[in-house]
Amino acid sequence: MEELLIEGTKKTPEIRASRKGSLQIIGRSIPEDPTKFYEPLTRWIEDYSKNPAPQTEVCVQLEYFNSGTSKILLTLLRQLVELKPRSDVKIKWCYESGDDDIFERGDYFASLLETDFEFIEITQ
Repeated sequence: MEELLIEGTKKTPEIRASRKGSLQIIGRSIPEDPTKFYEPLTRWIEDYSKNPAPQTEVCVQLEYFNSGTSKILLTLLRQLVELKPRSDVKIKWCYESGDDDIFERGDYFASLLETDFEFIEITQ
């Protein structure tokens, strides 16, 4: 599985994943069945983990996500963090200026995963 592209909708994020070492999750994530929606990404990460790029950059830019997404997102990020030291994994957590909820969720994930996130505040 080389590339993965899932177009975003009003309820689901755009997902772009490349064997070259990049993963982007952008938009809103409130799917009715998060496990089913994220299944292609879960499979992609499992495949990518077998032979990751030397550097892996993950960019999460979600304006809102529900508790079901939160569980899956934490699991997916954990799988990616476990690629260290085979891949230099960098997680960029983007949030809109003033959106303390999204910032705090990222901070919480970073503490659970015991890894550093790069927090990027987006001003409009």
